[in-house]
Amino acid sequence: MASSPLTDLDFALRLLTAVGCGVLIGLERQWRSRTAGLRTNALVATGACAFVLFGQLVSQTQAPLQIAAYVVSGVGFLGGGVILRQGSSVQGLNTAATLWCSAAIGCLAAAGHAAAALAVTGVVIGVHLLLRPLGRLVDRTPTSGGDEQRAYQVTVEVRRKHEGHLRAQVLQSLSGTDARLQGLTSTTSEDDASATLALLLVVDGSDTSQLNQLVERLSLEQGVRSVAWQEHRALEAAGDDAG
Repeated sequence: MASSPLTDLDFALRLLTAVGCGVLIGLERQWRSRTAGLRTNALVATGACAFVLFGQLVSQTQAPLQIAAYVVSGVGFLGGGVILRQGSSVQGLNTAATLWCSAAIGCLAAAGHAAAALAVTGVVIGVHLLLRPLGRLVDRTPTSGGDEQRAYQVTVEVRRKHEGHLRAQVLQSLSGTDARLQGLTSTTSEDDASATLALLLVVDGSDTSQLNQLVERLSLEQGVRSVAWQEHRALEAAGDDAG
């Protein structure tokens, strides 16, 4: 760590470096609708940088190193929150590793190593962009939980008085699946006797078995007249809650 006093200009430049690197990583993650996207990676890099900079501001030789160690363990807890287990598959490990790298980049920026921070940023983005197709090529056993995401629209026609109950059942049914609800619209019929719910779901991989099970469960709910689903091409329209 630098032993010279940290000026306000140095503080601002190092913090901006961390933010910029976090944004670059977050853009790629947001584009792929990952759990931790633009804001999350930018905030992790910023927070890690700010903590280490604080250690330098208090003018203690070992403080930045000690704080950096705490940042590593703290980000570990944050990464644990994005790791999910669905049956025999585990999802979110890649996202957690990306957050870990964002924290490391923040520490590098705080230490004044802007070139190293940018280099690690480039490596992280390169890993996501280049190693994904290589991984698919090497992976000889197809799985249902790959990196590919697909959007589906589920349309449910229900009696108006049962609409509220059906909304609750939709959320409950989705809690045990890999499908993520990205949008919900409701249209009422002219006679106000029925409502049509349009659910926009994002699913990892191309396996539609869980989607079929969801449709089957909803079709058995009280007041449901019809249920149908189709692939939704506009995956980019799937909300802003990716990070």
